[in-house]
Amino acid sequence: MIPLAQMPGYARWGTALPGLVALDGPVWVHGEAGCGVSGVAAWIALQRGGQVLDDAELVEAGLREAWIREHPRGVLGSHRPPEDPAVAASASRCVVLRLPSLEEVPEEVGACLALMAEEEGVAAPLPTALGLLPCPGNLRGLRNRLVRWKLLGQLPDEVPSGPLPLEAEDLASNLHVLERLLLHRTLRRSYRTRQDTATRLGVSRRQLYLLIARHGDPVRGEAPTRKGPKRLDRQRSRQNSSNREGHR
Repeated sequence: MIPLAQMPGYARWGTALPGLVALDGPVWVHGEAGCGVSGVAAWIALQRGGQVLDDAELVEAGLREAWIREHPRGVLGSHRPPEDPAVAASASRCVVLRLPSLEEVPEEVGACLALMAEEEGVAAPLPTALGLLPCPGNLRGLRNRLVRWKLLGQLPDEVPSGPLPLEAEDLASNLHVLERLLLHRTLRRSYRTRQDTATRLGVSRRQLYLLIARHGDPVRGEAPTRKGPKRLDRQRSRQNSSNREGHR
């Protein structure tokens, strides 16, 4: 995590921190995923000598309410705003601090990227593409971009060019190729964060691991460990039979 005072929009929300630390009551810190909610909530809780409940929106409502009662100086971190019906009852009992996304303070992206580059040991000058908006994942996404550039030489605007490598005519073979392309592209964009990869692809963690076993993981250097789907084997078997008959 970059220093608190260098986080996006600190000039606006940082002035509220002394009051939140002194407050006798729960605090609700919220913002988009990757914008520093967990770190800021933990910092406030530490200064207050209270407890922190991260990802508060994932906690069942009744348990969340009980936690607030048991920790009157507690700090809750969430990626949902207080007006969201799923958390409104709990958030209404708290003083709210909202953290902005990078899109809201585009003039500060360069400074954040420079700080991360120093932490990661990446020398300047940095490619302009690393600091371009939009940046899915906010600060976390920005750091992932930087690490991908450091380890893989990969920029966020790099996309495969030219026609897709669909040489076969049958649907099963082409679906297999498209599945591999989408999986590998998403793994690179998520950089080792497999939960993020699963979310982007719209699959479960179990399905993701099956896909990785089938196609490998280019980021971690893992080769495929399983054969393709049965429909692909059947299609290949039919093609081989047709080829043998054609040579007779």
